[in-house]
Amino acid sequence: MKEMKFETRVIHVGGEPDPTTGAIMPPIYQTSTYVQSSPGEHKGYEYTRSHNPTRSRLEECLASLENAKHCLVTSSGLAASSLIMHMLPKGSKILCGDDVYGGTYRLFSKVFPDIHEYRFVDTTNLKTLEQEINDFKPALVWLETPTNPLLKISDIDAISALAKKVKALTVVDNTFMSPYFQNPLNHGADIVLHSMTKFINGHSDVVGGAMMMNSQEIRDKLFFYQNAIGPCHSPFDSWLVLRGIKTLAVRMKAHEQNAIKIADFLEAHPKVERVIYPGLKSHPQYELAKKQMKGSGGMITFFLKGGIAESRAFLENLKLFALAESLGGVESLVDHPAIMTHASIPKPLREQLGIFDNLIRLSVGIEDSDDLMKDLEKAFSHV
Repeated sequence: MKEMKFETRVIHVGGEPDPTTGAIMPPIYQTSTYVQSSPGEHKGYEYTRSHNPTRSRLEECLASLENAKHCLVTSSGLAASSLIMHMLPKGSKILCGDDVYGGTYRLFSKVFPDIHEYRFVDTTNLKTLEQEINDFKPALVWLETPTNPLLKISDIDAISALAKKVKALTVVDNTFMSPYFQNPLNHGADIVLHSMTKFINGHSDVVGGAMMMNSQEIRDKLFFYQNAIGPCHSPFDSWLVLRGIKTLAVRMKAHEQNAIKIADFLEAHPKVERVIYPGLKSHPQYELAKKQMKGSGGMITFFLKGGIAESRAFLENLKLFALAESLGGVESLVDHPAIMTHASIPKPLREQLGIFDNLIRLSVGIEDSDDLMKDLEKAFSHV
């Protein structure tokens, strides 16, 4: 399957017919334990917290899509992030992007601050970042690219090379692009992280996380902590993701096609201050996006002309764009990061980063693009 195209692998790797019955869809192994023929002698499975056949199929598929040798799936994206933090020796230094998912910032600043040392920097500025890496000498560099919610893009090749000079690992949160549009391991990253809740599953009915890597040593360390702490992915949820992921390629194409049209629409709209989308030439890292990404994705951030009152009027009058946290589902969602997904970041820091009260984040779904733009226009009329 390694020589097959993405669209083929996403359906067939891990999706082989059941060898016992011939069922075209793999069964859900909804079991907690497995019979052993003799103490310690089993068929590769002993307890579902450790291993499960349905989860194994999903991990095999995801590893293939990220061009990785190994994959571990977890109960949530934050569970995966936590396991990476547990893997590091106590007192490790972590250099993290300054514009990251609010839950990641909360995890690092509120849960692990007494265990590790964190420094948040702008990872798009390579000159400053190189100086920070050399001075701080981190054990791990944490990137989101594109970032959430400002869609800043960092040079994975260059940053991974800088990290290796000080023997630091590079982790890339690839949630926004999915394996279809970006493969960070190909650019030197050591671990790729996903919230499977988003584009990978794509149907807003599962919470899950995933980590892909090529190093057996890293995989074994992460598996030890996953098994010891217990944030495994349930068999039923793994089966749902296996079902949802089959359409990942066609969904990502549709997300992008709609997003490009809507980004152009917003950029020309008189009530919009600024639009951020990797597919627009106005994006600060437009050329870098073309270099390391195969597409621009389905996420758009824009600034409405006005403040919190105008934002509320706009958000309350959308119909097709559901006002909800999360992203990456087939249905379009709209989010107000300052109040919703990034509320855990203190307001002064939010505004220092550029997350103001007039910032709106769109997760563009796969509905008809004309209907989506009519919905946006109607909401604009109330501003």
